[in-house]
Amino acid sequence: VQLQASGGGLVQAGGSLRLSCAASGRDFRRYTMGWFRQTPGKEHEFVAAIRWSGGSTYYADSVKGRFTISRDNAKATVFLQMNTLKPEDTAVYYCAADVPPVSIVSGLTSQSAYEYWGQGTLVTVSS
Repeated sequence: VQLQASGGGLVQAGGSLRLSCAASGRDFRRYTMGWFRQTPGKEHEFVAAIRWSGGSTYYADSVKGRFTISRDNAKATVFLQMNTLKPEDTAVYYCAADVPPVSIVSGLTSQSAYEYWGQGTLVTVSS
């Protein structure tokens, strides 16, 4: 499985960005997909996750109500719509895939649940 994240950039506080993550692999529709972010010197921080059907989504409290995760299984792509961005959202954002057998809900916030990772895309929010 290969993951290619894109869509990062520089945006002013209050603005929006949409990240995309294109996946290879025939079984994409069976993967749970997640987004994490990382700032220098810190661990990966869970941002959001989505189950294979798109019917179940999970968010970190810090982004709830501002970010939306979605997926297009036909295009093997997962998205992260980020609105009302804040300077503290500045980070490198990574997409990740949890392949079957997928983790239980309580495990989805841990980077150890995800077997495959993209290369990251930088999001910078200026104040």
